[in-house]
Parts: sequence; C-alpha cells; structure tokens
Amino acid sequence: MEQREPQQKWHQEPHQEREAIIRVMSYNIHSGIGMDNEYDLDRIAGEIREAGADIVGLQEVDMHWGKRSRFQDSVAMLAEQLGMHAYFAPIYELPPQNEGEPHRKFGVALMSKFPIVRASNRPMTRLSTLSEDRNRGPVTMAGVAETLLDVEGTEVAVYVVHLDYRPDPSVRIIQIGELLEMIAQVEGPKLLLGDFNAKPDAPELVPLFETMKDSWQDVHGDGEGLTFPADHPDRKIDYILRSSHLRALSSFVTETNGSDHRPITTDFILHNADR
Repeated sequence: MEQREPQQKWHQEPHQEREAIIRVMSYNIHSGIGMDNEYDLDRIAGEIREAGADIVGLQEVDMHWGKRSRFQDSVAMLAEQLGMHAYFAPIYELPPQNEGEPHRKFGVALMSKFPIVRASNRPMTRLSTLSEDRNRGPVTMAGVAETLLDVEGTEVAVYVVHLDYRPDPSVRIIQIGELLEMIAQVEGPKLLLGDFNAKPDAPELVPLFETMKDSWQDVHGDGEGLTFPADHPDRKIDYILRSSHLRALSSFVTETNGSDHRPITTDFILHNADR
C-alpha cells in the first residue's frame, strides 16, 4: 500500500498524442457489510474483479476499525486480492483498543491497476459522525484522497470523496467549494469519484457540474442510474465526474447486495494532457 505526499500544485508532464481506454468504478462499500448484514470483503473484491475496473474509488472503508470488519485492514486485503496499487485517506484515526495494536482508521481509498505517482490526504470541512464529537460544529478534517496515476504514459489526477449525508446541504456547499479549489490546482486529466449524498438535481451540485461532467449523464442523459439503497434503489447519489480530457463510452450500475450502495462504473477514452 502506497501513501506518499505530493507537492501542493501538480503539473502533469506533456506526452506524445495517445489514447487509452480505462474502466473506472466508484463504490461505497459500507465497511464490507451487505444488505444481509454480513461482513464479506471477499464479496466486495469479487464484484470489483467481475466488473473489470482499472481504477476504483471506495468510500466507507475500515482499517483495523472494529468488530464490524473484524479489525482487518480492508485496504491491504482488497489490494492483495485484486493485485492493485492502493492509497488510503483516513477521515478518522483513533487509538487502538489494546496497547500495541494498530490505530483504528476509517475513510476513503483509491485502488488502481496503474502506478500511483503521488498521493495525499487532503482536508475538508466536516461534521463529525463520532458520538463524542456530535455537539461540535463543522471542523476541518482529513479524508479526501488526491492521487496522481500514470495511465499508460499519461498522468491522471483522481480524487475520491465522501460528502456530508445530512438533508441540510450547508456542509456540502462548503465541501464542494473546497473541492473546486483543490481541482483547480491540478492541470490535465482529472476524475472525481464519490458518494455525494445528493441527487443530480441538488442545487449544491451545480457548481461542481459546471466544472466537471457527470459521466452517467454523458452516456444516458437524464436516465436514472440509481445507486441507493442497494436492494431497492430510489436515488442516484454516487458519481464519476470527468474533465474534458476524457470521453465516456459506456456507464452502468451493478445490481448487488454486497453493500448498501450499488457501484457505478464508466468506460472512458483518455486523451493525453496535451489535448
């Protein structure tokens, strides 16, 4: 597992004109717990493998977190099973329950068949979901995975995020503003993978969609693409957004009960950073 800190402003190196086809997935894995309330990380790995994804953004990922995921390192286990590079960006990091054990972490992760050139855990405004913090207001916390991948000679910046879940959009509005500032610091091809906890017509998403395009809408227009809840989905809250360097070829949502979300996957043609 790779965890390396980048410079704050990234400039992808120019390359000769070329194209690559890549398959990208975003999946909130609910700590590996399915709609049957069973923890089964092998099931998650199988779903990713069957989809044939080259790049995967994961939300709600445990690392030695607790009994619900058997105190396992979900990132390392998935990376080993899938033969992928991985970067983990914890939102929460707590002391171990017993002295000498690893710290307990929960956050988002990026998995990739392509090498990770640089990676950073970027801060974002959040309302903590930990019981001891629930009386606090919004605070700056870590938990945005910012990575730079070498995709067949072209460097691609990939972000993995999990936005605030509350009906009140005020925190999401702040988070989206912060995301736009991050994205503006990076030149060249970009992908944003995440659980936005907001439907496509949510007003707070408008500034984001003005900067990056929803790959599902590229392919299906106003087609539903419902991702939550997994057993009987009635809303689309999971997204794969792209910069203009990528063109969506196809996009699909996989029916599964391995999590409380369904994964969304898009195939792209990637034009290099000069285009």
